[in-house]
Amino acid sequence: MLSTSDLVHRIYSGFLGKAIGVRLGAPVEPTIWSYERIRDTYGEITGYLRDFKTFAADDDTNGPVYFIRAMRDYQLSPTPHEVAKTWLNYAAEGHGMYWWGGYGRSTEHTAYLNLRAGIEAPQSGSIAQNGAAIAEQIGGQIFIDSWGWVNPGNPKRAAEMSASAASVAHDGEGLHGARFCAAMIAAAFTAKSVDELFQAGLSVIPSDSTYAAVVNAVLGQHKKDPDDWRACRELLTRDWGYDRYPGVCHIIPNAGVLALAMIYGKGELCRTVEIATMCGWDTDCNAGNAGAIIGTFEGIQPSWDKYRKPINDMVVTSGVTGALNIVDVPTFARELATLALQLDGKDVPEGWAEAMEDRGVHFDFALPGSTHGFKTSGTNQLELNWTAKGNGSGTGALEILIDRFERGQSGKVFWKPFYRRTDFDDERYRPMFSPLVASGQTVSFDIFMEPWEGDGHLRIAPYVRATMSKSIIETGAYEQPAAGSWTHIEFTVPDADGQAIDEIGLDIEYFGRLKFLGKLHLANFRVTGKGTTRIDPAKEVEEWDAITRFTWNRGYWKKDGATITGLTDTDADLWTGHLYTRDAIVSAQITPLSGASHLVSFRAQGTSRFYAAGFEGGKLRIIREDFGKNVLAETDFAVQPGRTYQLEVDVQGTSIAVSVDGEKLLTANDDRFAYGQAGLRLGGPGRFAVGKFEIVEQ
Repeated sequence: MLSTSDLVHRIYSGFLGKAIGVRLGAPVEPTIWSYERIRDTYGEITGYLRDFKTFAADDDTNGPVYFIRAMRDYQLSPTPHEVAKTWLNYAAEGHGMYWWGGYGRSTEHTAYLNLRAGIEAPQSGSIAQNGAAIAEQIGGQIFIDSWGWVNPGNPKRAAEMSASAASVAHDGEGLHGARFCAAMIAAAFTAKSVDELFQAGLSVIPSDSTYAAVVNAVLGQHKKDPDDWRACRELLTRDWGYDRYPGVCHIIPNAGVLALAMIYGKGELCRTVEIATMCGWDTDCNAGNAGAIIGTFEGIQPSWDKYRKPINDMVVTSGVTGALNIVDVPTFARELATLALQLDGKDVPEGWAEAMEDRGVHFDFALPGSTHGFKTSGTNQLELNWTAKGNGSGTGALEILIDRFERGQSGKVFWKPFYRRTDFDDERYRPMFSPLVASGQTVSFDIFMEPWEGDGHLRIAPYVRATMSKSIIETGAYEQPAAGSWTHIEFTVPDADGQAIDEIGLDIEYFGRLKFLGKLHLANFRVTGKGTTRIDPAKEVEEWDAITRFTWNRGYWKKDGATITGLTDTDADLWTGHLYTRDAIVSAQITPLSGASHLVSFRAQGTSRFYAAGFEGGKLRIIREDFGKNVLAETDFAVQPGRTYQLEVDVQGTSIAVSVDGEKLLTANDDRFAYGQAGLRLGGPGRFAVGKFEIVEQ
């Protein structure tokens, strides 16, 4: 029986394996990279093909992070209809999340538009609706990993849940792929061999299916020639190639590559994802699927380091909820473990369920090798590693090696709660971000200094960095921390002139005469409390078709001097703040310019679940949107186009109060949504300008 710690560790290993495979395969995706070109260019792949500054988002990791939220938003065993709602709620139409390759060409785009048109799941992804060429593409298996991770040791239930979720966009062989991969992940928690994994996967799909046939063909070739994977790849080209299956990226040829990589990889993650990448076809998808399965099976090994370290415990996604797009892998692993325990009716460790809706962050470094995304800058003489020597039961720490600093030398160790376009050197799936930390919150952590060589003049200054000016704001300094004992550090995040904070960390500087060599440990890093977000559009910039700090869905958003202008022919939204903001005062300077709907949104949990208040159709209204619009309260209010109004919403518990220019005019009570982001909304065709925008958490 798996212990809770084993459960989290296996999920953590599996998600890292997924991320490693995706990152390895991404640079040679099949648009121009054939199997032959990969072979002739790289030969044997034994490391990453590209050194990304920060690896941007990918649909292969978007899906496992976002679709599993159906278990949180609806029920532990969500229906296809509820997973479909999750698709719509967390995807911005036309950018991020999926490959928006066109209706009738991209499976996910087709299913999304079907859902928007009122065609419910599973009809939205069926062969009857879309034809086999669309329904049997590779997406059936590349998004389903989390359904395996929440079903440890239960391949049958993993297969059923994954097929239900995949049916939103897939059918036929596409569903066989979902069942096969999820079952293998579920089996990987307890299996003793790769053969057992295949037995589990094949046991949940029809034995006469094409999917089973291609897997068995690979296994048969391996029995005949267990050492030559390229001979098996030639078999796939000859008997199972793209020329035999319609569509952009059919699941069957890639199922063959997935099976090939796992059986010839012999249960070793690195070799498995390398083979999957060298095989070509859909390289990031196949290496990602194989990495998730074998990563869960093998568990983290020292041999992973060359692939694991660049991941650095952080994955970027590109859903519409900016506060979810910076994924801390250890935290996500614990959340999936919580869902797995709840699904089985088992006790959840104290605090885990509450942490899933935490306004702050808590990095305990409990998982071996975990770094929680901490980085260094300013010098190559700072090295980060993990140590089991933490300050508390069951925790570890980040070990900071200060390697022979000379007088006046300095460097920084930090975590990023916000990312900008300049942090990336690729455009994959164009992520959008809202800061995870706001001014007024409390940052705390513990540091421990090991005995050192040198004369002791070390200065350690906690700091934050303002993203626009790049200015460093120190929050105090510690001279010569005592060796051999823990020091608690705590400070309040400063306002930073209204700018987003994109670094929180330590500035380490040496003033001694002798070279300094020593180790500093950092443990129990937390950000807690309520914050304040103040946005002056004049201080923001346009990035990735929107405005910094905001995510968007539909419409056209631009910065116009000291205002943000929104324009749409349907409806359109802009959001910021933290997803788990609860009580707050949200205010905006709004100038209606055309149209009938100009609103402030709050407790927004996606594109289709939120409250909004403001001017609409000659009324001042409070609205609840939950895949359907309900007017909670309204009163007559005729706006004057071109006039600026100070619109304020005060939401406390279930109480909502709306004020215009300082006068409270409307109230309502509703208990549907307890938390969410805040933003701006055009509820129909129109245009408005928005000045300063604030979220003051109460």
